[in-house]
Amino acid sequence: MVIKVGNIVSHTGALEWGAGKVMEITSSSAMIQFSDGKNRKIAVSHFTTLQPAAPGSFLPPPEVPVVMKAARVARVPKAAKKKL
Repeated sequence: MVIKVGNIVSHTGALEWGAGKVMEITSSSAMIQFSDGKNRKIAVSHFTTLQPAAPGSFLPPPEVPVVMKAARVARVPKAAKKKL
C-alpha cells in the first residue's frame, strides 16, 4: 500500500485505535492521527501493518477547549507582612 498524506488507514495489529488519518510522512515514518485521539508514529518497516480504511470510518477526536487557569496572586514576603 502506498501511504500518502490524507489517506485513511487502519492498523491491523491495533484495531482498538480505530481508523487513522495520515498527517505527515518522512523518509523513516508516518505520523497518523487515530480516532482514539492519539497521534502515533509508524515506522516505514511497519507500513505493511496498515490497510486502507473507508473514508467515513475516521472520526477525528473532539476539540477540547483550552481552560485558562486563574492568575495567581503575588505572595507578600513575611518580612513585609510584619512591617504592616
